[in-house]
Amino acid sequence: MAWGKESKHTEANPCPIPCDLLLTADLALTQNNAREIIANAAVAVTNGLVSAVGPADEIVPNHAPASTKTLGRAMILPGLVNAHCHSPMTLLRGFEDDLPLMDWLHKMWRVEARLTPEEVRCGAMLAFAEMLASGTTCVMDQYFMMNASADAAEEIGLRAVIGEGVLNHPTSSYTTFDGALEQVEALYDRLRDHPRIRPAMVMHGVYTSTPDMVVRCADWARERGALFTIHAAETRAEAAPDGKSPVPYLAELGALGENALLTHCTAVDADDIRLLAETGTKVAHCPQSNMKLSSGAAPVSDMLEAGVCVGLGTDGAASNNDLDMFAEMTSAAHLQKLKTMDPTSLEAAAVLDMATRNGAACLGLAGPGRLEPGAPADLTVLDLEKPCMAPLHNPVSQAVYAASGGAVRMTMVAGETLYEDGRFTRIDYPALLEEVQSAVTSLFAKKP
Repeated sequence: MAWGKESKHTEANPCPIPCDLLLTADLALTQNNAREIIANAAVAVTNGLVSAVGPADEIVPNHAPASTKTLGRAMILPGLVNAHCHSPMTLLRGFEDDLPLMDWLHKMWRVEARLTPEEVRCGAMLAFAEMLASGTTCVMDQYFMMNASADAAEEIGLRAVIGEGVLNHPTSSYTTFDGALEQVEALYDRLRDHPRIRPAMVMHGVYTSTPDMVVRCADWARERGALFTIHAAETRAEAAPDGKSPVPYLAELGALGENALLTHCTAVDADDIRLLAETGTKVAHCPQSNMKLSSGAAPVSDMLEAGVCVGLGTDGAASNNDLDMFAEMTSAAHLQKLKTMDPTSLEAAAVLDMATRNGAACLGLAGPGRLEPGAPADLTVLDLEKPCMAPLHNPVSQAVYAASGGAVRMTMVAGETLYEDGRFTRIDYPALLEEVQSAVTSLFAKKP
């Protein structure tokens, strides 16, 4: 295996190290600082964390696992991080397609006003199941009635950063801005000590808020060390209340910074990118949603070159229409090459970083997105016997350009297997499908 760190025989440790689980596979993409690719690999898991990763001939003899899993022709890689999603919108998948952004948004808002917390929980659960089945272990989720989304994440076991969307008009969650802040505060109190789910401050956009709202929300997040995220510069027509473009407007209000994540940024120029880089502001890139809504193509290569941390998100299933991060990686690479007319732009390794390490950094998470000792045991496993995975010349290119969610064999969060060989370990999936159909029927039976 010329593309990986080779195994070598070592003598067994007379005092082997206990661990909860030992995984072995033909290959591991670690995404550690050295971006090591390990052939004939092993990963040890203890107390929900990766305790060792390396060649099997070195790891296996030195560990005493409570259980083992021999994966064989498989590739282990860090679980993917979806840096921007609206999970409950799976209930609206395919409802209104082929529309410009603002027309699409207004149709969505009319339906969303009729949602109930139980419908939000149901839509989120379906989204989280789709994510686990396609290799995603962590998501930035934002919408309305997000206590219900947190319920779903707790039940299914996904890692998440969750925030209640704040707008300057009534929603299904609140009627005033102060009411929105009460919802945000209550969610923060619930989640701030949660082992897998973190609270965030979510603003919809500069055109659905006032300057005072932006300042108060950004201050709230900064005071609590929470993520502040907002849709920004999604289209060239988007403008702030004072007519400025979104990035300098947010900068003037003090909303940019290390804890800030702007989503989309298709319509940013060199000055905007400089501001993002200087303030340490991150960007969530959603190529499939941007293409479908004809919003534009974000200058990702320019942002990365300037030192901006760029993650990758699917957006919601009503504007994508799937939540497959492997497909999103392929789209990100292809779109950037087309935008720049340069086939060397945004290489596969950079895209894999966006979907793993960068995504975690965008969400303020230090551990996920890499396989290394001390990191959460959040991982996914690709089946190398799937037709799309053969032949295997370059594992990173294969993961970015050839793999799909359909090649995922197993997904694990915090050392717990949540999906394996088409089955979910925590939920009754056939029952969930029935629940989804009932929720959709109920939602669309309501009067506008």
